[in-house]
Amino acid sequence: MAHQKNHDYHVLPPSIWPFLGSLGAFVMLFGMVLWISPSVANPQPWVFLIGLVMVLYTMFGWWSDVVHEGESGDHTPVVVIGLRYGFIMFIMSEVMLFAAFFWTFFKHRMYPMGPDSPTVDGVWPPAGIETFDPWHLPLINTLILLLSGCAVTWAHHALVHENNRKDVVTGLTLAVVLGVVFSFLQAYEYSHAAFGFSGNIYGATFFMATGLHGFHVIVGTIFLFVCLLRARAGHFTQKQHTGFEAAAWYWHFVDVVWLFLFFAIYVWGR
Repeated sequence: MAHQKNHDYHVLPPSIWPFLGSLGAFVMLFGMVLWISPSVANPQPWVFLIGLVMVLYTMFGWWSDVVHEGESGDHTPVVVIGLRYGFIMFIMSEVMLFAAFFWTFFKHRMYPMGPDSPTVDGVWPPAGIETFDPWHLPLINTLILLLSGCAVTWAHHALVHENNRKDVVTGLTLAVVLGVVFSFLQAYEYSHAAFGFSGNIYGATFFMATGLHGFHVIVGTIFLFVCLLRARAGHFTQKQHTGFEAAAWYWHFVDVVWLFLFFAIYVWGR
């Protein structure tokens, strides 16, 4: 009786994951510095890759523990509120991350600088840059991503309001497939770009902003795929589906960011 739980909070047991994750992140950063440093003779990516494997292993193990905690009943209503607030703050931090890249693009778009002077005497896009036509492949990608968001909403509605697991699995499958298609089309677009990352501010801001978004699409696709596996295993219920809810929020955030990227960089940025 001395160890009986009589509260709604989740007291975590000792865990190796915070230490291992911090160590892996340090090794990965240190390896990246060694890899790209011009002062290192014959730089190799092995230290970076070792740190990356450590981080990926930590993510798998830590999130597996979280899934197990949720299925064991540790995610009480009080704990779920904390999880939701934490994820909302995470998305807010992501918004500020993208705001930095939008800010630099807006600045150079409105006040383009000349090649030989810091004064505002340049043109946009810079001379020699052939931009993408937003109404061809970028528009198709926009429709694909919006349809994937609709599929996620359909799956969420089927779970919460209808308890229809068949539609949940179908909607998540469709969302994952569309996310993969978006990533492949984005890579195809990159391979046919008439400008590079270096040598011009347009290419640098374009690839950093859209590439960062592409990374988030890949992460979100994996997030939804894990939710698909969990849905097939019967993990989610109408009342307990915090992981699925977080994945849906994240995916809709990715959708909204892409709409801003499409209209700001592809359309207005031309």
